[in-house]
Formats: sequence, structure tokens, C-alpha cells
Amino acid sequence: QVQLVESGGGLVQAGDSLRLSCAASGRTFSSLAMGWFRQAPGKEREFVGASSRSGSITRYADSVKGRFTISRDNAKNTVYLQVNSLTPEDTAVYYCAAAVSITYSNTLTRAGDYPYWGQGTQVTVSS
Repeated sequence: QVQLVESGGGLVQAGDSLRLSCAASGRTFSSLAMGWFRQAPGKEREFVGASSRSGSITRYADSVKGRFTISRDNAKNTVYLQVNSLTPEDTAVYYCAAAVSITYSNTLTRAGDYPYWGQGTQVTVSS
């Protein structure tokens, strides 16, 4: 089992930045492909970004490309999501997700590929 705990969300103004963190336990962190998803009220959960096991390969949704950055510190068992130039459309609960990956280069973009999920952290952007 993998336990994930997100933190770093909050209420910010448009144009602000946040750094979301997701601390993992229960499994060797470097064996995990990690992802970030978000869910706005009344909408389906959507892919935001993904990181390979080492963090050397990342992938992003078009809607956040150039504004959001995923990084990970395998020594701290933590993955981060730096979110910049926030807009009200970024308001959502942000979730991190994990999957054991045999392949070093794997980046997973579908929610169904991740068996482990955190509880989420709320990001609210006011205009």
C-alpha cells in the first residue's frame, strides 16, 4: 500500500503562485510513477501532469503547460507541483496519485492507471 498526503493548497488571487506537495510512504518512492489531477465542482477529474520514476520525464495537460511544473525529490519521498499564473479556472481540488512502475520512463496520464490517491488539497483562485 502507498499512502499519499497532499499539502500547500489555499486561497490566492489571480496571477499568484503556489507549490503543492505530496508526501508518499509505504513503498520505495523511486519505484513510483507520480501524477497530479484536479477536480473542479461539477466537473470530472482531469489530468494535470505526470512524472516518471526519476523525474527526468514529465508530461502536462495542454491547459497548464508552461505554467505548472512537476518535480520530485526521491530522497524526501515527495513530489511537487509548482503552479504559476493562476486563474479562477484553476480552482479545484488537486490530487496526487501514484503507481508502481517497472519502466523508468513511464508517465501515466489516465486516472485509471493510478491505484493510489491522496485526499486532495483545495486551491481556490479569486479574480
